[in-house]
Amino acid sequence: MRARLALAGALLATAAATAPTAHAGAGDGLSVTPHGTVADDGTVTLTGSYRCLDDSAGPVFVSSTLVQDDRSSGIGGTRAVCDGQVHEWTNSAVVREPGYRPGEARVKATLMQLTAQGPLGLPLPGFLAVKESAVTLR
Repeated sequence: MRARLALAGALLATAAATAPTAHAGAGDGLSVTPHGTVADDGTVTLTGSYRCLDDSAGPVFVSSTLVQDDRSSGIGGTRAVCDGQVHEWTNSAVVREPGYRPGEARVKATLMQLTAQGPLGLPLPGFLAVKESAVTLR
């Protein structure tokens, strides 16, 4: 059993080391709307737009992370449609204890594609576009 775990760990490390760090196409892009919302129940909503050209190698997602003071949380994920057109994205999540408050924050949005890598065909991320932006939560 330990030999299997060691082998699996070695394969995962090899796959992670060979994962693409960036393979953005000329038409791939991402934006973040300069304001988001935080509701009374703790629901945070962030929006923006994206454009990607090709998802034939694997599914593409728009993910977002919100940072305010010393708090950082992933806020949802949206499956992208890669047809060369500009599309809107909206990510939401309920964040409590401690929650976010109206005011200044930062968002890091990522247009990421999962592609099968290595001998096991493990899905690993490739980053098509990254956008960091200041936002105001309302």
